[in-house]
Amino acid sequence: MTNFHLITLFPEFFDSPLRAGLLGQARQRGLVEFSFHNPRDFSAGKFRHIDDRPYGGGPGMVMQGPPVAAALRDVARPGRILLLSPGGRPFTQDFAGELAGEQDITLVCGRYEGLDARLGNIFTITPACVGEAVLNGGEAAALTVIEATARLIPGFMGKAESAREESFAGGLLEYPQYTRPAELEGHPVPEILLSGHHARIARWRRDKALAATLNMRPDLLASAPLSREDATALAEIPRERPGRNLSFCLLHYPVMLDKKNSGVSSLTNLDIHDIARISRSYAMGPFYVVTPLSDQRRLLEDILRYWTCGPAAASNPDRARALACVRPAASLEEAAARLGEHAGVTPRLVASSASWPAKKNAPVPLAPRDVRDWCRNGPVLLCFGTAKGLAREAFARCEGVLRPLRFLDDNHLSVRSAAAIFADRILGDFF
Repeated sequence: MTNFHLITLFPEFFDSPLRAGLLGQARQRGLVEFSFHNPRDFSAGKFRHIDDRPYGGGPGMVMQGPPVAAALRDVARPGRILLLSPGGRPFTQDFAGELAGEQDITLVCGRYEGLDARLGNIFTITPACVGEAVLNGGEAAALTVIEATARLIPGFMGKAESAREESFAGGLLEYPQYTRPAELEGHPVPEILLSGHHARIARWRRDKALAATLNMRPDLLASAPLSREDATALAEIPRERPGRNLSFCLLHYPVMLDKKNSGVSSLTNLDIHDIARISRSYAMGPFYVVTPLSDQRRLLEDILRYWTCGPAAASNPDRARALACVRPAASLEEAAARLGEHAGVTPRLVASSASWPAKKNAPVPLAPRDVRDWCRNGPVLLCFGTAKGLAREAFARCEGVLRPLRFLDDNHLSVRSAAAIFADRILGDFF
């Protein structure tokens, strides 16, 4: 038996849900049991207050520590204590599996602006979050935890396979289900499900689960166990590719030569090759290399000619295809104008930097997800600086600045390494 102990101001909230359906049946069979402990019953005040104004000021009220502490101590065997909180550990199927092995689980349902934080110093409490929506209190979230956990307790479900094949159980969303009649208002059941060929049906269901996950929750694919067959199936699914709207721009001017002086830097063969290969790998737009020096542009053109039209093109066609995306430009303005002509829309310019903006009142830097969202709506030119990074004039030309890659530690990344990491954080495999 698993005992759920609920610390809640509204025990009546649970009256119907815990008596309905499978939960009600499991309760009757002795698989689960529930106890309720209302902090209001332990309030020492005349009016049974359990909230007060927050120290330091601010809106709303905070649940007081003493009545909640007393309610927790009223639980004889609290077991694992969870606080339902938007700032907690995400509640996942794996988390539910952990809890299903516990004999006692205590769920603290917060209200108002939350609980006095010192309760976390007195009790071993794990904050848990069931989603990114704001609720009136923790009761609805507690029901989510109870139902997701209880259904994994042996004997709760009619068939163990039912729990194993549901959404998230294997890291993917569930495949679509069908039942009789064979045709519903002109829509037939997929023929494969009527074939009786179990191996093909299993593959079809797996492919549909992959497609649903790619379409609705591509973030899950980053950690889902995928086979070679899964990867092939995913690659064949038509999907939006925002990478075509993202272009790199490698500036050799204006860049910082040291802490105070800006100027022009020289081309580096490795930067051109590696960033071109990154652009090709992530199916990005043209890669612009900016230098105002005519001899440097001629050098770049010679490199590109050798690899795309010369002897190297035949011996290394992959490199030729990558370097074919490189476009020389004399200035950032020219690169932006040429990308606008290529896309038919004026691009948005984004700067990259290894450090936070120097001005205290500068706009908050963009996250990679922000840039990905921009790419869904049109072309974006992401600018990188050689030498010591972009000069002030280049930043002034850009609409936003990306958050530094290594802002919690020292940054010793080369520009081509930074380009690769940004490409993956912005685009990844599934976006």
